[in-house]
Amino acid sequence: MERSEVESKYKWNTNDIFTSDEEWESYYTKAMQSLDFSKFQGKLNEAENLLAFFKKQEEAGRMLERLHLYAHMRHDEDSRISAYTAMQAKAISLYVRFSSEVSFAEPELTALPAELLVSFSEDKRFSDYDYYFRQLIRSKEHILPASEEKLLAAGGEIYSQFQNIFSMIDNSDLTFGEVEDKDGKTITLTHGTYGVILHGEDRELRRKAFEKYYKSYISFANTIAATYFGNVKKDVFLSQARKYSSCLQRALSNEDVPVVVYDNLISAVNESLGSMHKYISLRKDLLGLSEQHMYDIYAPLVSDAELKLSYEKACDLVIEGLAPLGEEYISLLKKGFSEGWVDVCETTGKRSGAYSTGIFGIHPYVLLNYQPTTHDVFTIAHEMGHSLHTYFSNRSQPYAKADYRIFVAEVASTVNEVLLLKHLLAVTDNENLKKYLLNYYLDMIRTTLHRQTMFAEFESVAHDMVEKGEPLTSENLCALYLDLNKKYYGDGIVHDREIAYEWSRIPHFYTSFYVYKYSTGIISAISIANGILKEGDAAVRRYLSFLSSGGSDSPVNLLKIAGIDLTKKEAFQIAMREFDETLLLFEKICKK
Repeated sequence: MERSEVESKYKWNTNDIFTSDEEWESYYTKAMQSLDFSKFQGKLNEAENLLAFFKKQEEAGRMLERLHLYAHMRHDEDSRISAYTAMQAKAISLYVRFSSEVSFAEPELTALPAELLVSFSEDKRFSDYDYYFRQLIRSKEHILPASEEKLLAAGGEIYSQFQNIFSMIDNSDLTFGEVEDKDGKTITLTHGTYGVILHGEDRELRRKAFEKYYKSYISFANTIAATYFGNVKKDVFLSQARKYSSCLQRALSNEDVPVVVYDNLISAVNESLGSMHKYISLRKDLLGLSEQHMYDIYAPLVSDAELKLSYEKACDLVIEGLAPLGEEYISLLKKGFSEGWVDVCETTGKRSGAYSTGIFGIHPYVLLNYQPTTHDVFTIAHEMGHSLHTYFSNRSQPYAKADYRIFVAEVASTVNEVLLLKHLLAVTDNENLKKYLLNYYLDMIRTTLHRQTMFAEFESVAHDMVEKGEPLTSENLCALYLDLNKKYYGDGIVHDREIAYEWSRIPHFYTSFYVYKYSTGIISAISIANGILKEGDAAVRRYLSFLSSGGSDSPVNLLKIAGIDLTKKEAFQIAMREFDETLLLFEKICKK
């Protein structure tokens, strides 16, 4: 279907950003002329100059965000239109220039005496930047003399090469061959088709795809191990240069997250792995397998459970499911559905998948490619969770504090999914749908919490090895990964030789200590959703305050507003109990 065939009510309204491409071009020219910050260089030690710099930086930043938002949304509507590809490239080039123009500011500010930074942070004129100054002051002990900072900065392109090398191997050099399905159809293996096959019902096809896919990684294992070793050594070098006690401390310090959160995550999940093992064994029984392999772990347990709702009916269901969040939240949800926030239909040339996007001063937007499936109903709830988090933060915070950190980015979206799921479980009489939903929830927790925590533990041990002077090789990385796989999945599955090489295909490992945030996100969301359903209005008020907090403090402190303290084990234990209780319900319904 072409975009021109879609009714306007199913399209997002980009007129709220710019009314025409010509208006965008005019605004681009204006933005291009506003990027000279040279007059501020060397003068940020004076309050008046610093205030003027912040004001100009904000004005330029907001202009660039608006230009980029329009260009990338129009490009995603139809990637065949070269004009929007060009506009997107022009917007990105302005961002690069802007970053270069203001790059002097942070080194200049961190070089100032702590007493002066404290005085700025306590000055009411700088109230929008008080958390920023606290961050600067906290980081000062890790800032080096100017000449050394310049030397470290010069290595920036080198530091990113390990990720670039892996990306080239993973996306260009590796080929996976072809597999044949039970009907004799030849399928070319790619990252995408491999995932589809693993979630399919054809077991022999899953086995063949699994073995061929990993055969390619095994053939490059030594090269990938050397690349990963280089990436970890880079982390160790930068941590030592900046006087951190460990790579983990450096990574979490940059996010203003205490190391105890990481430790709590790994210990809490490790203590509850018995339930995970029980679920894996139950999967084996339900699939009727005498021997379950790693290529069976995503095989569907429940079929024919699609809701098959029209988009309007799906939105109505999402509104019903999120009703516990209160009148204001539901009113905004309806506003988003009816006032051009959402681009609904799959059309030729449109970007696949779904996302939420938004900038300060303009309402959020959601891209969908809606199909009448149960999964896509949950996608609506998920993406609108992101959008309303953005809406509340932008409405309540000044520009400098509106943008929330990645650490909390998946909380609101997952809260919506959990609330919708629990609503459906409560209202449906369809036993097959109940079974599907319980299995969906178990696998959501398994893949987002248990699996990502296993990755997090792998990263922690690998970095610890290098910090102690041990090399990383294909052999010891495979041994480490296989031991973790056995610990997390238990005896209900065969730990195939190939799975020892899974570490070699995880791109997130080149952004060290990133994946744990998926786990803490779902842990926080489960606790928040349960609190809302049990406590009602009081918990909703806390949650809306959290959504409105943007990036005004450390993400761990902001979660405390919602009643979640990740420096203690209670929130982690609540999530573990949720998995236990869901597993019991699933077992019970499967035995009927």
